[in-house]
Amino acid sequence: MAAAASYTDRPGALDITRRLTEICGPPFARLAGPADEVAGRPARWVAVPGGPHAASEVLRLAARHDLTVVPRGAGTKIDWGAAPDRVDIMLDTGRLAGIGHRSVAAATVEVGAGTPLRAVQATLERTNRRLALDAPSPGATLGGVLAAGEAGPLRHRHGTPCDQLAGLRYLDAGGELVDAGGGAEGLELARVLCGSEGALGVLVSASLRVQAVPASRIWVTRPVWTPLEVHDLVRTVLAARLDPAAVELDLPAGAGPRPQRDGRAESMARHPSMTGRATTGPAGAGSLVVLLEGGPADVAERADRLVSLLGPRTTAAHSAPPWWRRYPFAPGDTALRIEVPISDLHAAVYALRDAAGGPVPLRGSAGLGVVHAALPGAMSPDRVASILAAVRGVLLARQGRCVVVSAPEPVRQAVDLWGDVAGLARLRAVKEHLDPHHRLAPGRLPGGL
Repeated sequence: MAAAASYTDRPGALDITRRLTEICGPPFARLAGPADEVAGRPARWVAVPGGPHAASEVLRLAARHDLTVVPRGAGTKIDWGAAPDRVDIMLDTGRLAGIGHRSVAAATVEVGAGTPLRAVQATLERTNRRLALDAPSPGATLGGVLAAGEAGPLRHRHGTPCDQLAGLRYLDAGGELVDAGGGAEGLELARVLCGSEGALGVLVSASLRVQAVPASRIWVTRPVWTPLEVHDLVRTVLAARLDPAAVELDLPAGAGPRPQRDGRAESMARHPSMTGRATTGPAGAGSLVVLLEGGPADVAERADRLVSLLGPRTTAAHSAPPWWRRYPFAPGDTALRIEVPISDLHAAVYALRDAAGGPVPLRGSAGLGVVHAALPGAMSPDRVASILAAVRGVLLARQGRCVVVSAPEPVRQAVDLWGDVAGLARLRAVKEHLDPHHRLAPGRLPGGL
């Protein structure tokens, strides 16, 4: 923080502090503290504007003084991605919150970027509606979910939050309020801002599609032991055309080869009376879980078919497993995201295991080939780099990629977080168009953009 303190002592710093206070109000503008950082990069000021106009004034002030601006929502993913080159003003979106009042019959709802996603869902549930969004980060704001391109299990059926956009309002680097939506061109621009980590614009609000809350939900669980077994089961589930809402995998580090059972135990497990009943699986088994949603009778019928299809160890429940909508990594771990065609997911997992010298905790959407994995935070940067190189080598021929979502600072400095990025030239052109002076979260995007 010494660098930040010396900067704010420079001539003009007090004027900037005073002006931020005038824009946001005395309680909502201050010098940054020890906790105000982005991926380890300390901020200099924190501004919490009370609305789009005030946020626009903050950006205009930054432009006049050649300051950088990095948006922050609830901070649940503030350490994801690359550290910005500088964080002069941290623009907290907490007061850019609220839910637009529309009739129950409306197909969309407008939500302020700083609104916690769980607050949106709680409000909609009063009228038996929901957003088909279930991002795993607890307390995440809608703007943070969109800016990080974060999605949960429901992406299998409904797509990512960015896919569900009907419109977006954002502030460009110069402080102009822009409406993106109302047509294919507008939606394309809106989706460009998704996953941009605040480096292309400051999200103000978003309009998203709403739907009725499903009358019934059943989670069908099958124990799994190996990536190849997962591959075969996912193919079986998808081929059955049971319209799953999610197909999720939890494969802990302790998962190993399927244990052998004697003939009597195998025969008992296959007896019709055991179908759908919980059985005591061996320690270390993973789980493949399929979520079915819809009307009670329809969901029950599909669940029975799926239990029969997946075999005697399969169970059905009206509640999610404890790990549902949770990442496999903890603070301080090196978190990886693997994206690969589902037909090659098992190859990617085996490659990760081989490179790491053993099973690695892994969890995510097996039905889409998007999963997260965790490497211990104590692992050396060189070791992480060698694992990344091996996994990316396998993925390269399979049109997949492996991204470092978050990592300890030594690892972040030593490895390529992104790997090969398709469309980097286009991203560079978009950055130059929307933020030609690189004032918004510079360095957060691939290629140091």
